[in-house]
Amino acid sequence: MDEIIDIVDKHGKPTGKTALKSEAHTKGWYHNTIHLWLFTYKGEILLQQRSHKKAIYPLLWDVSVAGHIDAGETFINAALRETEEEIGLKLKPNSLQHIGIFRHETNYNDGQIQDNEFHQVFIAELNVPLDKLVIQEAEVEALKLVSFETFETLLKNSKTNNHFVTSNTDYYKFILKTIKARQQI
Repeated sequence: MDEIIDIVDKHGKPTGKTALKSEAHTKGWYHNTIHLWLFTYKGEILLQQRSHKKAIYPLLWDVSVAGHIDAGETFINAALRETEEEIGLKLKPNSLQHIGIFRHETNYNDGQIQDNEFHQVFIAELNVPLDKLVIQEAEVEALKLVSFETFETLLKNSKTNNHFVTSNTDYYKFILKTIKARQQI
């Protein structure tokens, strides 16, 4: 779907301009996205396998939920909407914890897509069984819960196991460290 999104500058400040997502990706305009990482207090992280239909990194495992923020939409509302759309989970705003902003600049498809995004990153507890989640097939191929130890092993071997997006290794390490620290609370 080609949503209308807000354009920000290279520092993440709103410009007051909007554009189609496809145009932002073609022209390399900066914009915001949400990333929501779901975890259990049993020491697991929910991973989403990107749909085989995706142009970027099909079938690789990544963040629990991610998506673009519609023009005029708040980060929280985008996270709630994307979570319900992609995995059928309804969360309450107060269940989300904003843990950071990551600037992501990458080009794909031989430069046809210049993806300049600010990931607004949230975490939340997953408190329903995996079999209660309903995937949006255009976005999600599969879901799985992995232990922290498995996450670390998969990440350590990501250059050879074709599991994670290898360029995101430092980001994944930050996520795991933050969720682990949350477990201590």
